[in-house]
Amino acid sequence: MTQQTSQQLWNEDLAPTSAAQRTWRWYHFAALWVGMVMCIPAYTLAASLIDSGMSAGQAVLTVFLGNLIVLVPMLLIGHAGAKYGIPYAVLARASFGTQGAKLPALLRALVACGWYGIQTWFGGMMIYTLLGVLIGHPLEGDKLPGLGINLGQLGCFLAFWAIQFYYVVHGIDAIRKLETYTAPVKILICFLLLWWAYDKAGGFGPILDQPSQFVEGGKKAGQFGAVFWPSLTAMVGFWATLALNIPDFTRFAKSQKDQLIGQAIGLPGPMGLLAALAVFVTSATVVIYGKAIWDPVDLSARMSGAAVLIALIVLLIDTVSVNLAANLVGPAYDFSALNPRAISYKTGGYITAGIAIVMMPWKILESTQGYIFTWLIGYSALLGPVAGILIVDYYLLRKTVLKVDELYREQGAYRYSNGWNWAAVAAFALGVLPNVPGFLNAAFPAAFPEVAAVFKQVYTYAWFVGLAIAAIVYYAAMAKKPKE
Repeated sequence: MTQQTSQQLWNEDLAPTSAAQRTWRWYHFAALWVGMVMCIPAYTLAASLIDSGMSAGQAVLTVFLGNLIVLVPMLLIGHAGAKYGIPYAVLARASFGTQGAKLPALLRALVACGWYGIQTWFGGMMIYTLLGVLIGHPLEGDKLPGLGINLGQLGCFLAFWAIQFYYVVHGIDAIRKLETYTAPVKILICFLLLWWAYDKAGGFGPILDQPSQFVEGGKKAGQFGAVFWPSLTAMVGFWATLALNIPDFTRFAKSQKDQLIGQAIGLPGPMGLLAALAVFVTSATVVIYGKAIWDPVDLSARMSGAAVLIALIVLLIDTVSVNLAANLVGPAYDFSALNPRAISYKTGGYITAGIAIVMMPWKILESTQGYIFTWLIGYSALLGPVAGILIVDYYLLRKTVLKVDELYREQGAYRYSNGWNWAAVAAFALGVLPNVPGFLNAAFPAAFPEVAAVFKQVYTYAWFVGLAIAAIVYYAAMAKKPKE
């Protein structure tokens, strides 16, 4: 590599991993996924499905199926990371071009920054809520001008931000250790929670006995498909960001087998089990407290004594581990790829953490109705096309063969047109386009009420539609071009 190339496309963090850096075994990947799966938004996903009319069994099966589907692109795209030791932002250069790759990198980074801020706010509110329980009265105060939250809420948010910042400073190996050591604790706590709920309620309560509302005679008879498909898309969307930047982790795999087995064990099964746990425990809360409590923070706040402190520690570890792995590693590499000469992985992490404060995530949550489904399906419409392009390029066009050195050369094999592969950009745009009307209607119904039914229907399959269109367009545009 020339000095000029190194400055524009290469730094130590983006370079292919060495044999000495490839230390992740299958159990590290399994632990990584267990650590990410056991999180509050994942716990409460089943609630949204049951609220939509599904039975407990249908809700758990939908969560499991969505994660089984997203495991496929996860393993396919992860293959390149394990084989060549390159991160997602560098892999994207093969299809989008050495400069064009900044587009999917930036998209992925901004989505992750949104999640990082939201999860940091959730973590801060856990501290805020449970501290109130520990001292015997809620933390209250006047709202600060311009911020819209009180001093206690701001302090707890910044405290949780600071806890995570330790891992930003100490890098990805510190995150691996955190995930590996805390995964068994999370599994144990889940079973203890299950035992507590069963013992307190003398069984698992009425939610498990509720039939689906879609059966004949039910409130939503014959409407199962109308709820199932957008719900499935949202379940896929939940991990759609990781499906793209999974090479950021698999580049550290000891072998291809380690990443394949570890991810297959760690993602769909634990996600389905967590949904089942949420259903069982929440069903018991109907008996214990007289109403269904889907929010684990609310549930923890109703406990007493040492249980509250234990719950606080577990929930904090849980949110830190998922936020760092899912929402920090990816954008840190992506920001680095935008300007490798000036931005290292660590600096990219600082940028992500900084944006988390500036974006004031509590205001986003305040102003977005039904944010889980609008947010999840909305960004899956952006990320599905990128996944389709990467998979077609790597498997169908290049047969998994990349010229790694060329990925770091401005005038190399992946230069295309001044660093941009306009076929990939066009395929991406065409993959996103059909989902735009449906997104605008879902996110801003008052401003965009007149959207044709066909666009609303297409939007319920956003990730699948975007992936399929972009994959087909990209293959058609590139199939006859010689591969350098």
